[in-house]
Amino acid sequence: MRLFRSGEILGIARATLEFALEASAQTHPNEYMGLLRGEDARTLGLDESGTVITDVLVIPGTESNPVSATVKTGMVPNDLRAAGSVHSHPNGVLYPSDADLATFGKGDVHIIIGAPYGDDDWRAFDRDGEETDLAVLDVEIPEPEERFFDFTQADIDEELSYDEEWKTGDRETDDEWVDDERADDEGWR
Repeated sequence: MRLFRSGEILGIARATLEFALEASAQTHPNEYMGLLRGEDARTLGLDESGTVITDVLVIPGTESNPVSATVKTGMVPNDLRAAGSVHSHPNGVLYPSDADLATFGKGDVHIIIGAPYGDDDWRAFDRDGEETDLAVLDVEIPEPEERFFDFTQADIDEELSYDEEWKTGDRETDDEWVDDERADDEGWR
């Protein structure tokens, strides 16, 4: 399961952009930060293939001050609908800093919102930090699904089975290299 999706971003839902602008204004003078999530355009009634940004995920434990915002990466959900990030610059500068560019590698689009947080006080950038057009779309955002997480009961059962094998020693060694999506960053379990 990939944390960030690939595919063309068609635009952002107007209600989602309005939420991000309002959240940025309410967080001022500190930076605001969230992750963007999208829906398949066809599920929103559009006759196009691609993704429409429909949600801003506020990550628990995010810390911010007037010059930076930091997301606790351990709190970021594995989400197949993830599309990028949004954050504010209270100083009004609508271009990415070097620190911003270092985080742009994950996701397809990154939005910077600047004071005074009006309808035109934002810009979108691609993963390389190049400014990109992002259409604001008047689409109706569906109610959240009952199934919030992007995994099934079968995935949970498989994970529990894997954990049980580990506890009972049914694996070859305690230091066995794990080369699958359940491994930690170094690949050791």
